[in-house]
Amino acid sequence: MRGACLGSPLRPSRWVLAVAAVASALSACATMETPPAHLMPLPKETVALLGKKHIQVQAPIFIRIYKEESELEVWKMRDDGRFYHLKTFPICNWSGQLGPKVREGDRQSPEGFYTITKEQMNPNSNYHLAFNLGFPNPYDKSNKRTGEFLMVHGGCGSSGCYAMTDALMEELYALVREAFNGGQTVVHVHAYPFRMTKQNMAAHAKSEWRGFWRTLKEGHDYFELTRQVPTVAVCNRRYVVNVAMAHGDPSRLDPAAACPAFQHPKPSPFTPKPGEQFAEERMAVPGEKLRSVARSDWDTPLMGLTKAPQAVSDWWRGLLPSLGLGKPDAPSGAQSGSK
Repeated sequence: MRGACLGSPLRPSRWVLAVAAVASALSACATMETPPAHLMPLPKETVALLGKKHIQVQAPIFIRIYKEESELEVWKMRDDGRFYHLKTFPICNWSGQLGPKVREGDRQSPEGFYTITKEQMNPNSNYHLAFNLGFPNPYDKSNKRTGEFLMVHGGCGSSGCYAMTDALMEELYALVREAFNGGQTVVHVHAYPFRMTKQNMAAHAKSEWRGFWRTLKEGHDYFELTRQVPTVAVCNRRYVVNVAMAHGDPSRLDPAAACPAFQHPKPSPFTPKPGEQFAEERMAVPGEKLRSVARSDWDTPLMGLTKAPQAVSDWWRGLLPSLGLGKPDAPSGAQSGSK
């Protein structure tokens, strides 16, 4: 009966033909090389969205980050010199609390006005792809804040960075890459603790960072009014928003020196063009948001990634000795490598 298990005489030949067909298909696929992650083209849907909004693929880009909401906004410039919302990406993870990064090792994701250049793009990141936010910037340095390698990167795990999923990081990286390829020399990234509404400011009015956040709100409100990135100078160890100088470049001031006499150009409010409702529509990309600001009854961060309720954190700490593990706040391999 052994022969009966082999089926009819035609089955082996059909099997051989099937294997040959699969091998042929695999061989054909092998000749079509997949580009490396940092050279992946923009998704067709994103290119189509840019087209519908009458935005060039290589037009300048502007990025806003909101910690509390775990959101990253991408804005692109049109030929009128104003920025238009393209997409809001979910931030998969960030670490620390609301407030700026102060010192190396505090696991704080930074807040402030940052700039990135082409040299800060990292196609060989250990966390899929990354670009360096440029911390510490002149403001941070003048206030003796320390740390390095603060990134927006993939991998969805953070110890001081803003971490995206790999797939969304590929798209974000491609958007920034194309802007550089189009001739943009500096990309501005504004990182905020939360959406800078009057309600949110009032809710955090007792924070030690309220003065710092009021200055950040000036930059936020300027962009909301004009859809243009404000000129930000650093002097007297503080940010000064929407400034110009009769002589000289505000970006070249000594950050620790007294502020000179500034001019404050009158903002030019943005007015949507009639019949362009689609250009004003906002698109939010679905995705994971693993990080949320803790309630006051939550314990210290676990692994620099998220927070857990007291009962869960106590259970976790109690379990570690039986597993022969150390404290959960200093794991290996789980962090972004940021300081």
